[in-house]
Amino acid sequence: MNQLPHVVILGGGFAGLYAARGLRDAQVRVTLLDRRNHHLFQPMLYQVATAALNPADIASPIRSVLRKQMNTEVLLAEASAVNVAERRVAFTDGGSVTYDYLIVATGARHSYFGNDRWEPLAPGLKSLEDALEIRRRVLLAFERAERESDAVRRHAYLTFVVVGGGPTGVEMAGAVAEIRRYALRRDFRHIDPREATVLLLEGDSRLLTSYPPKLSDEAKRQLRRLGVEVRTETMVTDIRPGSVTAAGWTIPTQTVIWAAGNTASPLLKTLGTPLDRAGRAIAEPDCTIPGHPEVFVLGDAAAYTQEGELLPGTCPVAIQMGQYTARVIEGDLAGRPRRSFRYWDKGQLAVVGRGRAVADIWKLHFGGFMAWLIWIFVHIAFLIGFRNRLLVLIQWAWSYLTYGRGARLITEEIRPAESPALRASPPAAASLEAAMHEVARPPVRVPARMP
Repeated sequence: MNQLPHVVILGGGFAGLYAARGLRDAQVRVTLLDRRNHHLFQPMLYQVATAALNPADIASPIRSVLRKQMNTEVLLAEASAVNVAERRVAFTDGGSVTYDYLIVATGARHSYFGNDRWEPLAPGLKSLEDALEIRRRVLLAFERAERESDAVRRHAYLTFVVVGGGPTGVEMAGAVAEIRRYALRRDFRHIDPREATVLLLEGDSRLLTSYPPKLSDEAKRQLRRLGVEVRTETMVTDIRPGSVTAAGWTIPTQTVIWAAGNTASPLLKTLGTPLDRAGRAIAEPDCTIPGHPEVFVLGDAAAYTQEGELLPGTCPVAIQMGQYTARVIEGDLAGRPRRSFRYWDKGQLAVVGRGRAVADIWKLHFGGFMAWLIWIFVHIAFLIGFRNRLLVLIQWAWSYLTYGRGARLITEEIRPAESPALRASPPAAASLEAAMHEVARPPVRVPARMP
């Protein structure tokens, strides 16, 4: 085995995992390393964040997934730098590994557009830790509202702000609205969860900008039927403990969820290759970096242009890139010339709520229950492992019939020193009351857009 070409894969996401699986019969030895021991189905993270699913339902240990591949080993490690001249990857713990082929599929993190101080106040949704933290904050908001006697402070606890109108933001806003309307409506004695406010703020002129305008309007209508207040052309300019400032008005809130942008892994900077504004490596037609045909960048790490359009950072793109790269490596070993990567666009789906979704499939653009059913079966098909598919299908069926959400657990201890931000630095009551009235006002048009 040591004499075979060594393929090192950085990242166990869709691109990395499918590349490894595509090499299972190749005459190579494969090393896949990730800083976490599990493969995560990110499109369903919002289901964990809103208490519909448990973390284990959408994650599988990487070692378990690849245990039958005798030419593959899995390492729990984090890469800190890549030396393309020496063909070596350095680890944060001081170790390193050499390679003949390198596949960089390190994914992306949420971007705050230079306002990193907002991150503790407005968590994004990229990992299981993020999802559990958001779930904790959402459930705690209702618990604290139950004990709050002041109407102004209680309103702030029951105001949930989602920043960003892409698929993640639309899905999160719809799911939080369903929690307050169905799952929690009979659980409290002093508050009515159905009176909670869910705000979706988008800096662009419409939601789901990668979808046709017809579907953007349909998603907006469906969200409003769920009671979500949608504000487009409304950029967030500041986030502070207890409030969000957007388009000139201040929203008193204790729960902010960030879904407004992504930035690529900083590891890409060590490749010494041109990067785009989002920090992604600009890829060649064969998904490699210029001057290094042995180094592939895939998924969210790659800025790949096809027919003048930048491919989106979605799991179908990452999966096809991973499968393509495995074929290219096998072709190199067999002496076949490389062909350019071509993404086959099978369409895109976004769920808005229970029984509600929008679908952009080839020339078909539609929304409603049928789009939701397609979304369910497509996503279950991509889940890794039979157990995951079966559990998710059963839980979704039960949730649909009962309007319930069975994972409403706050797993961390509530520490006495953990005080709500409103109590730490309460705004004046008059300004809070004014801000509450401002929420109902039409959005202010802002000419500038979020960078």
